[in-house]
Amino acid sequence: MRKNTRLFGFLVFTALILSACATTEKEEVIDMEKAKVEIQAMEDAYAAGQQAKDADAVAVYYSDDAISYGQNKKPLSGRAAIRDNIAKDIAKDTTDNYNVYKVVDLFAEGNTAIEIGSWTEFDSSGNEQENGNYMSYFQKRDGKYICVRDMSTTTSPVKSGM
Repeated sequence: MRKNTRLFGFLVFTALILSACATTEKEEVIDMEKAKVEIQAMEDAYAAGQQAKDADAVAVYYSDDAISYGQNKKPLSGRAAIRDNIAKDIAKDTTDNYNVYKVVDLFAEGNTAIEIGSWTEFDSSGNEQENGNYMSYFQKRDGKYICVRDMSTTTSPVKSGM
């Protein structure tokens, strides 16, 4: 009986030591609705920057170390390169077309989020011209999400001769 008491005491002592030494990470509970609203606001600001033909306003979406994978283009590395490409696209645009971006799915964990979205291009009369999908990977930096990677596709067929 005495051996059992010592063994029990040793096991309790060991369990206490191990539980005291164990580090417990608090799993941050993410308010998905709040995250979705925050990221949709970023998409709306991106679209507003495009419509205002303001490359700087659009580029705010991206981190300094972002990489953007565009349609039929080589990847663009860094906010400056992305901004320059946006400025070139804006300079070539002679239409009053505008884009609308919509968060379709959002997956978030820790300090990261992945958005799957849809985009639609409209002409000045509100008629749909083109549409597609995109995926953006965000990291939370200084308390807010910022895009570090994105990729876009179109549902339009590939034009021959490319």
